[in-house]
Amino acid sequence: MLAAVVRKPKAELGSALDRLMEAGLLFRQGAPPHATYLFKHALVQDAAYGTLLREPRRALHARIAETLESQYSEIAENRPELLARHCTEAGLIEKAAHLWGTAGQRSLERSALVEASEQLSRALAHISELHVTPALRREQIQLQVALITPLMHVKGYAAPETKAAAEQARLLIEEAEALGEPPEDPLLLFSVLYGFWTASFVSFNGDAVRELADQFLTLAKKRRATVPLMIGHRMMGSLLHRGDLGEGRAHLDRAIELYNPHEHRSLADRFGQDVRVAALSYRSWALWMLGYPDAALADASRAIEEAREIGQAASLMYALVHALLIHIQCGNFSIAKAQSDELIALASEKGALFWKAHGMLLQGFVLAVHGKTADAVRAITSGLKEWRSTGSTVFMPWCLSYLASAYAELGKSETAWRCIDEAITAVETTKERWYETEIYRVGGEIGLRCPAPDLMKAAEYFEHGLAIARAQQAKSWELRTAMSLARLWWDQGKRQEARNCLASVLSWFTEGFDTLDLRQAKVLSDVLGSEGDATEGRLRTRA
Repeated sequence: MLAAVVRKPKAELGSALDRLMEAGLLFRQGAPPHATYLFKHALVQDAAYGTLLREPRRALHARIAETLESQYSEIAENRPELLARHCTEAGLIEKAAHLWGTAGQRSLERSALVEASEQLSRALAHISELHVTPALRREQIQLQVALITPLMHVKGYAAPETKAAAEQARLLIEEAEALGEPPEDPLLLFSVLYGFWTASFVSFNGDAVRELADQFLTLAKKRRATVPLMIGHRMMGSLLHRGDLGEGRAHLDRAIELYNPHEHRSLADRFGQDVRVAALSYRSWALWMLGYPDAALADASRAIEEAREIGQAASLMYALVHALLIHIQCGNFSIAKAQSDELIALASEKGALFWKAHGMLLQGFVLAVHGKTADAVRAITSGLKEWRSTGSTVFMPWCLSYLASAYAELGKSETAWRCIDEAITAVETTKERWYETEIYRVGGEIGLRCPAPDLMKAAEYFEHGLAIARAQQAKSWELRTAMSLARLWWDQGKRQEARNCLASVLSWFTEGFDTLDLRQAKVLSDVLGSEGDATEGRLRTRA
């Protein structure tokens, strides 16, 4: 390759290389003609490169690109980024743009997210220097839409860079349509609309999330296309975040019904992650809250299994995040610990700041349930800082609730109350209501742990949380809150009210009896059913 590029006879080339090695500027690995030559130091390479004038340097890069294509086609085919670099330096801008685009698409396919975003950005930067033809405009739109996905994971769904990429893609599509050159691929527009929706979801705005999902599904129905319909129903599944658990689950059921593995697995790189993995993960949340723990665990497990089969890092990170929540709620803390470790390791490997921040928060929750309260506060606080840096505010009520509970355990009741107040404000502002019951339950427990326990405030919080859970049909939240209220009422001598409060929800469950809440509820039910004073003073300890 070197001989072909420098265009010298092999004997002359060999002599020149020998002199450079004798001078200590080069090293040689292997024996000619299969030897590899290395500069002694990167500074030597930089100095040598710097001595070349612009035009000779361009000519060398052009000859390297030509040689790779004509004599080493396998390298050129398998490493488009290498050929792209030489074409860039040679001033072959249009060719370099195409090659950077190819490299970016391939990097995205193998979950090299940082590389994909950099390569696609280079391709688009080159295209911006050229006179845009209809063919080049089509390629520009495809690459601009493709850039949205890696930025979601590397920078964050609601990060300025991601939102800017989606907005630029929308403008390019509108310009093309105005010129009578609409994109041949109808999914490109849906990919952009999905990008806008995810930004609103992650910087949670309940009204905007609902409106954008409605618009997407309406357009999908108008186009009568299966893929947009499936994506639209998956997006409408986010209604569970607003507390509309039954409606959200129904949409997720429909998305899963429409999914065909042979046709739709390839969409993972276009819509953030695999649609079925996302729908299963989301549905596991809905099922747990609706009171079906076993079904929730089955969905979470299936989502992780299928994400591993697909081999896309983003899908696996998504599945791990959602499974972690289910395992924490079900009391499977060792599994949650292992999954949080895997999530953070994978996110770090892929340079996925969004998912790493998510993992840090979840790791803090695991520390909290293991009783490592001080460590939990540090982990959650650090995770929140990273989380907010990606433009994310979704899950804030959830995070603040865990933080409040941890501060209460440390005896910092004032700080704990500030977190609860902030969580309640976030719910009312953003309409992210799926965790609302638990915020009030945790607030009630904090009221009981204060140096001067406020029994009336605790009861008000428990009763308000119970009303929310019943309105949402969130049986698992209702059970947990009913246990807290039953303990309080029992301690206050309201024994029949305590029994009725717990029995009315406990008798509803038909599965999940080996999960933590249902085990605790059964023990508490047995204690409440006991007569006499022997059980007094034991209930709060059991909590």
